[in-house]
Amino acid sequence: MPGWQGSILRVNLTKRKWVVQRLDPAVARDFIGGRGLAAKILWDELPPGVDPLSPHNKLIFAAGPLTGLPGPNFGKLVVAAKSPLTGGYGDGNIGSWAAVNLRKAGYDALVVEGRAERPVYIFIDGDKVEILDAGDYWGLNAWAVEEKLQKIHGRDAAVVTIGPAGENLVRFATVVSHKGRSGGRPGMGAVMGSKNLKAVVVRGKGEIPLADKAQYQKLAVEAVKEGSSSPSYSFWMRQGTNSTVEWAQEASVLPTYNYTEGQFDEFNKIGGAMVEKLETDLKACPLCFMACGHWVPAESGTVEVDYENIAMLGSNLGIGDLQKIAELNRIADTMGMDTISLGNVLGFVMEASERGLEDKLGFVVEWGDYEAARQLAYDTAYRRGVGDLLAEGVKRISERIGGEDFAIHVKGLEVSAYDCHAAPAMALAYATSPIGAHHKDAWVISWEVKTDRMGYTREKAAKVVELQRIRGGWFETFVGCRLPWVEVGLSLDWYPKLFKAATGLDATPDYFNEVGDRIYALIRAFWIREYGWWNREMDTPPKKWFKQPLSRGPLKGAHLDYDSYNKLLDYYYEIRGWDARGVPTQKTLERLGLGYVAEQLGRFIEL
Repeated sequence: MPGWQGSILRVNLTKRKWVVQRLDPAVARDFIGGRGLAAKILWDELPPGVDPLSPHNKLIFAAGPLTGLPGPNFGKLVVAAKSPLTGGYGDGNIGSWAAVNLRKAGYDALVVEGRAERPVYIFIDGDKVEILDAGDYWGLNAWAVEEKLQKIHGRDAAVVTIGPAGENLVRFATVVSHKGRSGGRPGMGAVMGSKNLKAVVVRGKGEIPLADKAQYQKLAVEAVKEGSSSPSYSFWMRQGTNSTVEWAQEASVLPTYNYTEGQFDEFNKIGGAMVEKLETDLKACPLCFMACGHWVPAESGTVEVDYENIAMLGSNLGIGDLQKIAELNRIADTMGMDTISLGNVLGFVMEASERGLEDKLGFVVEWGDYEAARQLAYDTAYRRGVGDLLAEGVKRISERIGGEDFAIHVKGLEVSAYDCHAAPAMALAYATSPIGAHHKDAWVISWEVKTDRMGYTREKAAKVVELQRIRGGWFETFVGCRLPWVEVGLSLDWYPKLFKAATGLDATPDYFNEVGDRIYALIRAFWIREYGWWNREMDTPPKKWFKQPLSRGPLKGAHLDYDSYNKLLDYYYEIRGWDARGVPTQKTLERLGLGYVAEQLGRFIEL
């Protein structure tokens, strides 16, 4: 089975045993890898209704058939589990040498089961697997652990770890690698912590089998050459995603004061130009030709920043100082917390204070109060005092103290850094993302701002589905970075060619799109099974975007319209073959080869 290693490593921490399982070729064909493989394993193996923080949940690190190969940025890994933040399917995409090494060690995925009695880490060295004591590392921040484990196992050993936030089961804790790469927004770090698993260390030096090695190498060189010759490449290398601050300001979509506005007065102090001015270093994920890791000074050192981090910890909190934002970013990264959710949580409590809920919060914090934000970030990671509440995420906080009208989340996952008062298609993308409100599955907003901004057309729904198919059926399965395509315009035509040279399979865009539809339907079924019910309100954006119009800027007065949005959602369901509740129909499931899913799903909801 060229392209795939054909093996899944399973480590049971309760039994302290491991076994290598054959990857079913039919599963590889129908789900490819990465998110597809993870979703398939979780559907097949998790008991319905399992507690995400119990030993019965499974933590999956899944690669794909292009992971670890040269070319346009294939050093990525999907980490997945049932989410402790949302109660549904959760995953994240992280750049790490662990992705490359896992494949070269001979595996397409690592599945972690059970729970260790005491803190441990997993060491994988080719076909040698050990479960080792991590007592000396428990309590240390993620960056310190990586340094210590690489001193023991060598610089060629890749480390994926958690920080104190994961240990303390913060519901938006992430896994961390390379001192700046963080993945698994819906609480994958908490799942890892619940298993008493501090880290996974991987060394691999084997070969990845290819159907046509010479052709693959030729195509990889040509693809990278095309991408690095792009007219936008030079500017990208100078500012990366950080230039989106200026773009979002101009488009009135920069989240400001907990998504109350789409513009921030001090945007020019925190955007791409300022990053370029202060930058101290530039780093990349493995096998990447277009580094996005722009490092800037912070109070306690340097840290890698990007647009999402700057917007959520900057304009969204009313903080207009890049180095202060960078320090909040550094705290999140070392503690192992998602910067997007942290920025939402801090923004929510600042607005709650403004709206008179300080008695229920037990403290007052004003917009732009960096010192308070810094302290609250640490308190959240350690669940100290009010941090114990903040560690639960915006949805649970609002249910506890009130403020649901300004709680910015979908299905419990906090919204990433695009205000959608005047962006119906992007609001739909957030509402229908398979993990909760996340932008990467359909970054439709760049297209939408060039069209009828406030239109609620079938074309917009179709565009969201198109982009979800590309992200969910292409990049999340083979597994690679979307930025060469999104940011420097690398043609999608390269990927089926590379896939064929690696696997020997003729993979057309229609094949990848069908795989994407299959994965989306399976993940939606997983959510429904875990909740035991479903309705279209689950696919509705935050209330604030409907109820509280923008009060400033060129789009002053703009807000989403509820009836029009629901028509847009109807279009989306029709295109996907889902019913008016947002449930895949039996006909759709059978067409996608998911008849077995329909059979089980029918026990929980009428199809």
